[in-house]
Amino acid sequence: MIRQRMTGIPPWTMAVAAMLSVQLSNALSVPVIDQVGPAGTAWLRMCFGVVFLWLIARPAIRSLRKKDIPALIVLGVVTGFMTTFFLAAVDRIPLGTAVAIEFLGPLTVAGIMSKQRKALIWPLLALIGVVLLTEPWHGSIDLAGVGFALAAGTCWGLYNVFTQHVGDRFSGISGLSLTIPVAAIATLPVGLPQVIVGEFTWWVLPAAAGIALITPVIAFGLEMLALRRMTHNAFGTLLSIEPAFGILIGLLVLAQTPTLVQLAGIALVLLAGAAAQRGGRRTTEPVATTDLPASTAKETR
Repeated sequence: MIRQRMTGIPPWTMAVAAMLSVQLSNALSVPVIDQVGPAGTAWLRMCFGVVFLWLIARPAIRSLRKKDIPALIVLGVVTGFMTTFFLAAVDRIPLGTAVAIEFLGPLTVAGIMSKQRKALIWPLLALIGVVLLTEPWHGSIDLAGVGFALAAGTCWGLYNVFTQHVGDRFSGISGLSLTIPVAAIATLPVGLPQVIVGEFTWWVLPAAAGIALITPVIAFGLEMLALRRMTHNAFGTLLSIEPAFGILIGLLVLAQTPTLVQLAGIALVLLAGAAAQRGGRRTTEPVATTDLPASTAKETR
């Protein structure tokens, strides 16, 4: 019944909900970053994410195949460092600007994966909007922050590709419950030292736990479900709305006010994102073979 209800929900709405959740969690992470650093905050989020995911969905360890392991490891590593690099960027540049720069990663994937040349007009329009959002002509952007955002964007592009692959293989969020532990382990060498030397106060742990429930649990789970039913091009270009969400959340939560030029950029990326989701549904939704009876799994292959 739950599966049927989720199938009836348009995939682009799940993607939009995931984007809002990601940006909200990033904005709420700023006070935690001030205490234990960006890497420490990312690592705590991954650790609490493991706890929540294992309480919600038991990892499908018995159903693992050798050929699944590389994709799970890559997805776990890029997930962990996507969060780590992005929080390092947010620590230096405004949230909306960081999201706009990071978006170049999935934007590139959308262009590469597109089979129709006319679909490239939407990533191009989104790119113009991203330039307006970043306002590079001011020359006052922190280069380290830009570098971290670009690194996060590289991870984000890989994340989209491997999330769809893992989502096709594992049902529900069981794949997520396998990749987030990898993310926690991968970011431990950079995250734990910052937690140890940081100004650790009593509210850091409950704050990190609450943020982890939003992202990675809810947000990444919604993204995985959305990617099972959308093409890379449609999903990647729909993500061009995310810089606008970054600006919005930055304004509401962090009091980071956008300029008129950035508002024009928001309008462009919203247009590109809305246009990209048209016809972006995958022709067939893959049936994950994990968590199914043996007889049913054979029938779906």
